[in-house]
Amino acid sequence: MRQLLVVAAGLAVLAASACSAPAPPRSAVPSATPTGPATLPAPTGAHPVGTTALYLKDTSRPDPWNPDAGARELKVTLWYPTGQRDGRRAPYMTAKESELFLKRSRIAGVPYDTLSRTRTNALEDADPAGRGLPLVVLSPGFTKPVSTLTSLAEDLASRGYVVAGIDHPYESYATTLAGGRVAECLACDSDTDPGFGAGVVQGRAADVSFVLDRLPSEWDGSKVIDRSRIAMAGQSIGGAAALATMVEDPRVRAGIDMDGTTYARIPRSGFSRPFMFLGAPQHVPGGRDTSWDRDWKLLTGWKRWLVLSRAEHHSFTDLPLLADALGIRPSRVVLPAARSAELTRTYVAAFLDQHLKSRRQSLLEGPSSRYPEAGFCPAECGRP
Repeated sequence: MRQLLVVAAGLAVLAASACSAPAPPRSAVPSATPTGPATLPAPTGAHPVGTTALYLKDTSRPDPWNPDAGARELKVTLWYPTGQRDGRRAPYMTAKESELFLKRSRIAGVPYDTLSRTRTNALEDADPAGRGLPLVVLSPGFTKPVSTLTSLAEDLASRGYVVAGIDHPYESYATTLAGGRVAECLACDSDTDPGFGAGVVQGRAADVSFVLDRLPSEWDGSKVIDRSRIAMAGQSIGGAAALATMVEDPRVRAGIDMDGTTYARIPRSGFSRPFMFLGAPQHVPGGRDTSWDRDWKLLTGWKRWLVLSRAEHHSFTDLPLLADALGIRPSRVVLPAARSAELTRTYVAAFLDQHLKSRRQSLLEGPSSRYPEAGFCPAECGRP
C-alpha cells in the first residue's frame, strides 16, 4: 500500500509503504519560497521542558540490520518537566542528520542544514523536576527520526509526563549514535520483503523492553518516574510497534497507534489493556487499510478508534509544521499544520490523562463541537 504526502503542483510525491518507508522515485522540488527556520509551537502545559539524550547498548542480541555491529545500540531522547526557565534550547537535528534526511527524502532547493535550525522549546540537559511522573514511550515512523515527534513530546512533558523517544538505528535515514557516529538506513533496502513489517515491530518491541529495563540505572533523573504508569504511542510503524510491545511487555499499560498499519498477533482470547487508534481517513472501517478492522474485534478492554477528516499520514508528526521552512506548499484539502498538531496533542494527552492519571476525559466519550474533525469509529466517522 502506498500513502501520499500531498503537496502543491511542482513538488514530486513522497511515496510511503504501509510501513511509511519513503521510496521517492524522483526529486522533490520545493514549490514555494522557504520562510527560514521553522519554530515548533509552544507547549500547552504548565511546566517548562527539559531534554537529554542517552546512548544504550544491548549486548544480549545482535543488531537485526547491521551484522557488523555486534550489539543493538539505541539512542533515547528524554523530555520531562523542569524547574528551569532559561538555558540553551535543544537542537532539533544535527546538521548531518538534516542533510541525510533531506537528501534521502529528495527534497532539494533548501540548505541541507535547514532542519537542524528548527527552533525547539526544550532546554538541553536541564534538571528534571517532580516525582511520581508517568512515562510515555514514543516510536517514530519508518525512515523517520524520533525528532519528528518533538512537538508532541514537548507538549506531554509540559503536562507532567516523562517522555522517552526511541531512535531505532538503521531504520531511519540518520541516527547519531555514541561518539558522533551516524547510522544510515540499512533496512530501507528490505522494506518490500515478505514479513518486513512484522519483523520491524518485533524488533522495536525488544528495543522498548530493553529501554524500560535500563532506564532506571542509566538516567540520573529516573527517580522522578512512576514505573507503574507506563504507556506507549507511535506514528506509522511506530504505532504498530506500540501494540506489538503491549502484547509482549505487560509493563506498558496503555497504547496509541497513530496511523500505522498493525502487524502484531493479538491473542484470540482478546487483549484487555486500553488502546486507541488515531488516524487519517484511509483508516475508516472498510477503508484501504483493513488491519484496524481486524484488530478492533480483538480489543476487549477500553478502546477508541478516531479518524481525523482531511488528515494524511504525516499529520501526526512535525512534518507539516516544517513545510514552510522547506518551501513546501501543502494542498488546500489537507488539514492545516497548526490544527493537526493541536488535534494530535489534545487527543493523545486526553487518552494518557485518563489511563495514566485516572482523570476521566469527556472528550473521549464522543464527538466534540470544538474538534469536529474527529470522527468516532466504527459507529460514526468521516469517509475517505
